Amino acid sequence: MPRLTDVNDQRVPPAEPKSPEAAPAAGPRLSLALDLFTLRRDPLPRMARPRWLARLPHVLVAYAAVFFGFLTTEQLLDHYHVKGGPPLAVALLTGLSIWLAMFRPIAAWWLALVAAGWIAWMIHDHVGQGQTWPWTPGGTFAFAPVLLLVALRVPPRVTIWVVGISIALTGAAELTFHPDGSQISSMGVTVLFGFVGLLGYALRALRLARGELVEQETLTAEERARRTVLEERSRIARELHDVVAHHMSVISIQAQVAPHLVDDPSEELKENLAGIRENALEALTELRRVLGVLRSEQPGDPAAPQHPQPTLAELDGLVDNVRGAGLDVTTAIAGIRRPLAPGVELTAYRIVQEALSNCLRHAPGSQVEVGVAYGPRELHLCVANSAPTRAAAPSQGAGHGLLGMRERAGMLGGELAAGPRPDGGYEVSAVLPTDPQNPPAGTGAGPETKKAP
Repeated sequence: MPRLTDVNDQRVPPAEPKSPEAAPAAGPRLSLALDLFTLRRDPLPRMARPRWLARLPHVLVAYAAVFFGFLTTEQLLDHYHVKGGPPLAVALLTGLSIWLAMFRPIAAWWLALVAAGWIAWMIHDHVGQGQTWPWTPGGTFAFAPVLLLVALRVPPRVTIWVVGISIALTGAAELTFHPDGSQISSMGVTVLFGFVGLLGYALRALRLARGELVEQETLTAEERARRTVLEERSRIARELHDVVAHHMSVISIQAQVAPHLVDDPSEELKENLAGIRENALEALTELRRVLGVLRSEQPGDPAAPQHPQPTLAELDGLVDNVRGAGLDVTTAIAGIRRPLAPGVELTAYRIVQEALSNCLRHAPGSQVEVGVAYGPRELHLCVANSAPTRAAAPSQGAGHGLLGMRERAGMLGGELAAGPRPDGGYEVSAVLPTDPQNPPAGTGAGPETKKAP
C-alpha cells in the first residue's frame, strides 16, 4: 500500500492550456461522429409479451424488405421506363438496407442513402411531367422503415442528425440537379421523415421506460424479500435473547454457588470459578447490549421489557384461537410430551403459528390437522389442510412467512418442507433436533419452500 508521501510525490505534469471553447465541444463532436459513422451491431429486440409474437417485428421488417424491393423495381420499369439490370440491382439494394436495419441500423441508413441516390441519378433523364424527383413514391416509403429502425435504437441527438442529413441531401439535390417539369419532393419528405423520427423516438422512450420499470420492480421485489428475511432474523434474535440470557445467568449463578458446595475448596478452584462467573456476566452484559436493542421497534429506543416466550405447552390455546376464527382444526400428539430446550420450544410454536396463519389466509373453510411427534432426538411437526371450500380473500403478504419458518428451523439444524398436496390442500412439515447442540445426522437446511396456498 503506498504511503501518503509517495502519493504526494506522484504529481501529474500540468497539461498545455487549451482553448476554452474547443475543450467542451471536442467530446460531444467526436461522440456524434462515432455514432454517425459506425458499423456497430445493434439487433432489433424481440417483443417481450406475448411470447408467441416475439419475432413479429423481425417478420414484418423482412416482409417490408421484400415488398419495397418489388415496388421499387415496378416503379422504375413501368413509371420511369428505366430498362436493363440497374433497376433490379437498386431494388435489391433497397430491400437489403431494410433487412440490414434489423441488425446494424446506422450502416443500413447509409446503404439506404446510397440506394436513394442511385435511384435519383438513374431516373434523372426519365422524369416525366408531374413526376417527383429525387425521391420516387416507392423510394420515399421504402426509406421510412430504415429511419424508424434507426430512431428505435439510437440516442435522440443521433436521430435528429440522421433525419436532418436525409432532408438536407434531398434539398441540395433539388437545388442543384432538379429536372425540368418534375415536382419537388422535399416538402412531403420533410413531413414524412420528421414524423417517422418522432414516432421512433417515442417508441424508444416507451421501451426504455418499461425496461426501467421492470428492472425497478425486480429490485424492489428482491429488496422486499431481503428485508423480510432480515426482519424475521431480527425477530428471532429478539426472542432468542431471553433464552441465551437465561442460560448465561444460570452459568453465573452456578459459578458463584459452586465454591460453597465443596468442603475446603482450593484457591485455584475459587479463582477459576470466579473467572467463569466474571466471563459469564461480561458475556451477558454484551449480549444484552447487542441484542437488547433488537427487542424494540426503533433501534434508538430502550430495550423492551422482557416477556415470557411461548412454548408448545400453549399449543392448545393457539389452536383454540384458530378454531374461533372459523377453521376446523384437529391436533394429534405422539410420543412422550416433555419440555424441550427453550429455543426448540419457541421455534416449534412459531412454525405451527405461521402455518395456521397461512391456513386462515389462503385456505378458508378447509380442515386442518396439526401433528406433533416427540422422538428420542427429534421433534416432528406437521400442519396440513384440505382444499379450501371457497376462494381466499386477496392477501397483502408476499409469501415470505415460509422463509421465516425455514430460517428458524435452519438455525437449530433442522429441516422444513412445504408444498401442495394431491387433494388440493397444502402441507408444512418440519423436523427439529431436541438437542440443537447435537443434531441428528442428516439434518440441515430443508428444501426450497413454495408460496403458501
